[in-house]
Amino acid sequence: MIARRTTLAGAVAAPALLIAGRAAAQEVTLRAVSVFQEGTVFSKPFEAFIAKVNAEGRGLVRINFIGGPRAMPPFEVGNALRNGVVDLINASGAFYDNLMPEANALKMLTIPWADVRKKPGWSLIEQLHNEKVNAHYLARHGSEVPFHLYTTRKIVGPDLRGVTIRTTPTYRAFFAALGANLVNTPPGEVYTALERGVVAGYGWPAIGIFDLGWQERTKFRIDPAFYRVEVSLLLNNRRWQAMRPEQQAFLTQMSQWSEENDVRETREAIAADYARMAAVGIKPIEFTGEARERWLQVAADAGWAEIQGVAPQHTPALRKLLTEA
Repeated sequence: MIARRTTLAGAVAAPALLIAGRAAAQEVTLRAVSVFQEGTVFSKPFEAFIAKVNAEGRGLVRINFIGGPRAMPPFEVGNALRNGVVDLINASGAFYDNLMPEANALKMLTIPWADVRKKPGWSLIEQLHNEKVNAHYLARHGSEVPFHLYTTRKIVGPDLRGVTIRTTPTYRAFFAALGANLVNTPPGEVYTALERGVVAGYGWPAIGIFDLGWQERTKFRIDPAFYRVEVSLLLNNRRWQAMRPEQQAFLTQMSQWSEENDVRETREAIAADYARMAAVGIKPIEFTGEARERWLQVAADAGWAEIQGVAPQHTPALRKLLTEA
C-alpha cells in the first residue's frame, strides 16, 4: 500500500515538474552591465529595475547583473551590446556616441521626457538605436536631473577664461565656448586634481558629488543648471525581436514603471543634495538677468552646434522632438 501511494505521488508530481521545466526553459535570461559603479546614484535606478523584473517576471524574464566598470570598461559597453556579448546596458550616450553620435542630443532635453515619448517623432530615437547600436530603447533615467558647474573659486559672470575645468563630452563644447581650459580625467582622478589645484572646477549633475567625496574640495555651485542627465537602458535588438509578445509587453511595462519611479525619486534626491551642499558650505553663485540669459544661451547654442557638426541630417528633428512642447 505504501509503495502504491509513493508511485501515485510520483505520477502526480511528474507533470508538475514537466510544466515547471518548460516554464524555466521559456524564461529569457539577460546579461546586464552598467557603466556606473554598483550602489552609486546613477546605478541605483537600474538595480531597482532589475530587482523588480526578477521579482515579477518569473517564467518570463530574468536579468543577471554582471556588474559595473569592474566587470567591463565603460567605453566598451556599446560595442558589447551591439555584438551581443551582453544583452542589456545602463549607460549615458557619451559612452556609446562612437557608434551613435546623435546620442549626445538626449542631454538637450527641455520638456518632460514623458511628453517626448508621446510624440510621433519618438520613432527616430528607436530607429537610430536600432540601426547604429543594434539596440531597443527601453527606458531613460535622470531626465529630471540637471547639470551644474562646481568650482573651487568664485566665478563672476558667464566667463571661464583662465579657469581650468575638468570636462567630459557632455559639456565640453559649452565650457570651451566660455573660454575655459579643458582637462579630461576619469572620475576617479577628479578628487586628486581638485586637491592639487590641477583643475578649479568640474561639471556634474545636481546629485552624486557626495558619492565621490568631491564635496570636500568644492566651494561653489554655479546656477542656473543646464542640460539634463540621460542614462539609457538599452536591450540588444536581436534579443528583443526574439522574445515572445508577453515578454516584450512585460519589459515595456517594467520600463514605464522605472521611468515614472525615477522621476519621483530624483526630485527628492535633488532637494536632499542641495540641502547637503548648503550644510557643508558649498555656496550657490546665481547668475541673474543678462548673465543668466547668456549662460543658458551659450549652453544651448554650443550643445546643438556640436550635434549639428556630427549628425546634421538628424539635428533639426531631434531638436524639435526634445525641446518643443
